[in-house]
Amino acid sequence: MAYRIPKDDYAAKLTTPAKAVEGIANGSTLCLALAVGMPGGLARAVADRILAGNLKNLNLYYQHSMKYSEETLIRPEVLSKVDARCFFMGDPDRKMVARGIAEGRKYLSYVPINFSNTPRALIEQIHVNTFVVAVSPMDKSGHFSLGTNNDYASTVLRHCDHVIVEVNRNMPRVFGDSLVHISEVDAIVENHAPLVQIPYKDPDPDSLKIGKCIAEQIPDGATLQLGIGNLPNAVTIYLANHNDLGIHSELFSHAFVRLVKSGVANGKKKTLHPRKHVFTFAMGDDEVYEFINDNPSMESYASSYVNDIHIIAQHDNLMSVNTAIEIDLYGQVNAEFINGHQYSGSGGQFDFLKGAAYSKGGKSFIGLKSAAKNATISGIVPRVQMTTDIRMDVDYVVTEYGCVNLRGKSTRERALALISIAHPNFRDELTKHAKSINLI
Repeated sequence: MAYRIPKDDYAAKLTTPAKAVEGIANGSTLCLALAVGMPGGLARAVADRILAGNLKNLNLYYQHSMKYSEETLIRPEVLSKVDARCFFMGDPDRKMVARGIAEGRKYLSYVPINFSNTPRALIEQIHVNTFVVAVSPMDKSGHFSLGTNNDYASTVLRHCDHVIVEVNRNMPRVFGDSLVHISEVDAIVENHAPLVQIPYKDPDPDSLKIGKCIAEQIPDGATLQLGIGNLPNAVTIYLANHNDLGIHSELFSHAFVRLVKSGVANGKKKTLHPRKHVFTFAMGDDEVYEFINDNPSMESYASSYVNDIHIIAQHDNLMSVNTAIEIDLYGQVNAEFINGHQYSGSGGQFDFLKGAAYSKGGKSFIGLKSAAKNATISGIVPRVQMTTDIRMDVDYVVTEYGCVNLRGKSTRERALALISIAHPNFRDELTKHAKSINLI
């Protein structure tokens, strides 16, 4: 049998976005890659077909839309013609929810799920007909890399009917289980668009107080899971004098880049994947994307592995740091729901909170500001609107007024502890409520 040359296969499968999406059938299921991995050129081609009226009853699944999806598919004129389901809401999705509320209609539906289970749901309960994803350029062996996005991508592309990749020279090449061979691809388009940028933000004073308190609880040699934004950035500032930290995190962002570059995070003490920095998707700016590119210390795996509670638990001293919208007096955490509507999603927060609970020496931290909107809305409330993390699993809760550990505390003790770190404007009110229901 003649040896197939990858570059010949590439030329044979290379096409235009419009032609690549011609095979998507009416009533079929299309899945978009998450966030930075969402292919803008292909998304626009799909949107054009929908608006032209020659792609109908499409079932659309995606997670965390950003700039390129907002410009193409996550628009009212498109969403009104498809059945869209979202696993985690980004800013464009929140705008669509708000618009739908104002208009008395529903543009998209949220799928409640932990990130560890998303790949399995897509291949077992949903079944994707077409998957589209942005990848790095093909190497001489015929492999693309999923770059910033392994998450559900590496699983879905191997279990769907049709795979279309959008080659982008700006997409980093990442190791781990991130490779896609050209034989696994049905069509190729090229679109060398800039990757979506999320700039680094200097933490505000309250976040610095919370971050300092959390960092003081993290020992040398610990393995970290951090999110993105003010709180993780603040935590890493106060980890500057730590030693031999490791990374096993759903998300890789600016905070980790700075820990690795400074030598604080080297992975030497990790129980699994020593000296490797493991993640399932990355977001940030060019500093992040350039750092993970062709970096053998970086490895990405599917969220079904990275976020697996049993894998997380095998890491000694696993430290999980996440945020919340509100926490109630029972210790229940809402990290996804505002004013009666879905705001974001559960993501992998519960996966890591639970995994840390089973890790030898592990700890989980929920950090939140004690109040919002100029101290008119309390972060500590009588009862949460929606429960992301159940009370049995919540460990440390931190506000700018202090840090309390709920593990092992009675309902009375945890209510008193949470009131002690609430904003002073609301402590009397919370105490009165707790007494009225015989909680304290």
